[in-house]
Amino acid sequence: MNHWDYQPIGEQGSHKNLVLGCVALAALVGAAITSVDFSGQQLHAATLNGAKVGFTSLPAQRLVDRPLNAGVLQASAASEYVQQPEIAVSSTHQYGPTLQNLMGLGCILAGALVFVHHYLRRPVQAITGTWEQAELAMATVAGEKASEQTADNQAKRIAGIKPRPAGYRHDVSRGYQLDEVSRPRRNRRHPAIRSFMRETQLSPANFIMPLFIHDEDYDTPINAMPGCNRLCAASVLREIGECVEQGVNIFILFPKVSDELKTPDGRQCYDPNDIVMRTLKLIKGAYPDVIVCTDIALDPYNTDGHDGIVDEYTGVIMNDITVEQLCKQAVAQARAGSDIVAPSDMQDGRIGAIRDALDSEGFTHVGIMSYCAKYASAFYGPFREALDSNPSFGDKATYQMDPANRREALREIELDEAEGADILMVKPAIAYLDVIMTLKENSALPIAAYQVSGEYSMIKAAAQAGFIDEQKVVLESLLSIRRAGADVILTYFAKDASKWINDSNGWWQKKMRGQL
Repeated sequence: MNHWDYQPIGEQGSHKNLVLGCVALAALVGAAITSVDFSGQQLHAATLNGAKVGFTSLPAQRLVDRPLNAGVLQASAASEYVQQPEIAVSSTHQYGPTLQNLMGLGCILAGALVFVHHYLRRPVQAITGTWEQAELAMATVAGEKASEQTADNQAKRIAGIKPRPAGYRHDVSRGYQLDEVSRPRRNRRHPAIRSFMRETQLSPANFIMPLFIHDEDYDTPINAMPGCNRLCAASVLREIGECVEQGVNIFILFPKVSDELKTPDGRQCYDPNDIVMRTLKLIKGAYPDVIVCTDIALDPYNTDGHDGIVDEYTGVIMNDITVEQLCKQAVAQARAGSDIVAPSDMQDGRIGAIRDALDSEGFTHVGIMSYCAKYASAFYGPFREALDSNPSFGDKATYQMDPANRREALREIELDEAEGADILMVKPAIAYLDVIMTLKENSALPIAAYQVSGEYSMIKAAAQAGFIDEQKVVLESLLSIRRAGADVILTYFAKDASKWINDSNGWWQKKMRGQL
């Protein structure tokens, strides 16, 4: 309603009330007509001798002027003056009272109807007036608020929005509006709506922290991976403690093995005194409730830097005898306290063989996280520097997957599930989101993804150069890996990402609350 067009109920009904008043007055007049006898007051007058004479009779002087000597004349005169008005009086009494009564009754009936209408109309007018007044009040308040908001907006411009020049107007059509029913932005307009609409959540529980270990009493920085170090025993415990404080409770160990311990068959990998076995016992003694995963592969222990035993004449990686070594390694690690073994070698049949080996030794509780779709990727460079495990010849294309293939992963899924894998992994992550989604859509098992060293180093280098915001890019990349279908992510950013996520005054929490 336009409040400029609004009129109070009293003003709107002023003309109606005047009409009602007039009709009511007519009813009162009608009542007066029926209650008064006008025949005596209007049509008759008292004569000198007490007889009633009508006003239509001769004037009184005629009676005086005439001589009154003769009795006959007096009788005739009296007869004349008495009988003449009787005709008028009888005529008046014959028609007058009937018309008067009808007029009076009609006015009374009209008045009664008016009063009935008036009292029945009052509640309706009251309700209508109440709603109209409420609408007026609401419109007025809304107008006042709009005016206040406009004034506030003019006084308090949003920080960051550049002020418009004086007199500036958008070069758009006035009142232009799309004929659009479905508007997805309606579900993005408020933080509370965005919160319940959010399909993917990210928390420290989704991270596995990789730890590089070496058999020294000091830490060694990894140049290709800024912020990462080869850790001594004391630093391993410190790092785990800091991660646990942030909510990260799963770790995976990668050893840097000295060259003196490397052999063509990698036999050091199942030595009970190997650095991995000793570190497992150390961690479990200090933090018995954390989950520790261990890498199953020969490349850190192999003189040739490959994941299997190499035929020295053909350069072929010999699959079956390599699997035998991997089974020994898995059992040794389980015996030392490993919770989950993670075969990364990509040899055929190794999941089933390792499962049988573990079960036969009574380690049925130890899980297998299979590197199901591990690609022959160039993103592994910094990792190999960290472990000094670069291949001495060739590459790993004969056992790791071709980066051009996605459907091939379906076959690996089928085999690993049938052989007893508990978790399926994709490596690398960010460049293989489609493969992560393929595994998620085709397996009921949990999906892991490895944000590898090359991904980590690229973000670090760009952030150090000032090209990107490290925190925002890290968290966005981890969220995208989760969105693609990963239930858990192996990432070197696990501790830092958890700190950023947990910081109630940090960028991530403010973003989730819509307070940026």
